[in-house]
Amino acid sequence: MASFNESMQDYQQQLKRGFIQQAYRGLMDYMQGLKTFFRNRYPHAFVSGNLYQGYMDMTYFSFVPAALKSRDLKIAIVFVYDVFRFEAWLSGCNRPVQARYWEIIRESTWDQYPLVPDPLKADAILTHVLVEDPDFADPQALTACIEQGTLAFSHDIETFLSTIQD
Repeated sequence: MASFNESMQDYQQQLKRGFIQQAYRGLMDYMQGLKTFFRNRYPHAFVSGNLYQGYMDMTYFSFVPAALKSRDLKIAIVFVYDVFRFEAWLSGCNRPVQARYWEIIRESTWDQYPLVPDPLKADAILTHVLVEDPDFADPQALTACIEQGTLAFSHDIETFLSTIQD
């Protein structure tokens, strides 16, 4: 593993090329547009005001349909840098809520989506890959795939939650 100094020297060289800045700005613009799309298209759902930009590990915003909000749950629409893909995560409004629903799902027979190993050390309860290797050359098609996958994920979760008493 490279030292911090070596990493910074490489980072400086990459920045001099200019592609990182262009790609990062483009990704932030796309994510901001995606957030606006969800806010305008689904006014009955809460969409977070801020975009979490992260530390080049993840960038996300929250999409919260009413059926999840009443349970203190939310869906994060996430771009994950190291695997370069979009995912949807079911998360709680805090760690205790997250742990409670993780336990409910773990004890059930419902296994449609993978549970994270430890809800107290993760930002999610369940994860779902929306788009592998996204094509940013066609942002409308990319947005449509993310929308379709997010709505299906949300519907599946809401259907499961309607079967449990909590």
